[in-house]
Amino acid sequence: MSDDSDAKQVRSIFISDLHLGTRGAQADLVLEFLRAYDAPRIYLVGDIIDGWRLKNGWYFPQAHNDVVQKLLRKVRKGSKLVYVTGNHDDFLRDYTGLQFGGITLVDEIIHETADGRRMLVIHGDLFDLVVRNAKWLALLGDWAYTVALVLNHGINKVRRTLRLPHWSLSAWAKHKVKNAVNYIGEFEQCLADEARRHKADGVICGHIHHATQRRIDGLDYINTGDWVESCTAVVEHDDGRFEIIRWPQHRFRGENPGLSAASAPQRPAPVLVGEAA
Repeated sequence: MSDDSDAKQVRSIFISDLHLGTRGAQADLVLEFLRAYDAPRIYLVGDIIDGWRLKNGWYFPQAHNDVVQKLLRKVRKGSKLVYVTGNHDDFLRDYTGLQFGGITLVDEIIHETADGRRMLVIHGDLFDLVVRNAKWLALLGDWAYTVALVLNHGINKVRRTLRLPHWSLSAWAKHKVKNAVNYIGEFEQCLADEARRHKADGVICGHIHHATQRRIDGLDYINTGDWVESCTAVVEHDDGRFEIIRWPQHRFRGENPGLSAASAPQRPAPVLVGEAA
């Protein structure tokens, strides 16, 4: 099953908001992460390919294609890939339920952890009132966000030269604006309520580009973050414990990214409730 012989083996990987097809996508860092971690089950939690931006002009450089090919290579090596649709790749929602070659396309799904918890996996855009009720406003915000990313790109080129971690101008601004902070809190509460409606023990989502892991009213709320601003993903370890991976900080700290495939224990893929045979 292992794709890279030195990759760290975990039980599940959750990654979202790559926004491939945009100039802000950190495709090289995504590729580094996918080389460093491997799992029998990989969840793409929405906004992987940015259909909104591609409609306005084709931009898909080799680095973006390399990420897609890397994921497909993992599938060929035995990993199961679950693609959860988001708002920027909502063109795929017409094909929900489709299964082909180890890839399953869904709008939401229940993941069962190693310790028996049921986690709702969903992108989260359906609980964003701006996206649902005022798409023109969401598109305007997307344009402003793109401007911030252009500025951020120059800042981080300098920071990488100084071996400093990735820093996000837009994320900093969001956490300084009271309305944005309130929005994040309301979004998290809505997702926790949705998990309860599904009789789940928690939720794993993306959409708002804010990686976090916390308890809300007795449920686990986990947001995978993104690969435009924060460059984060979530992994599930063999004991069911979730961890937010911040990249490339792990690499900068000089941590060993993995364990050889020969010494890695073989494990069955996680169980998805309601998965088609």
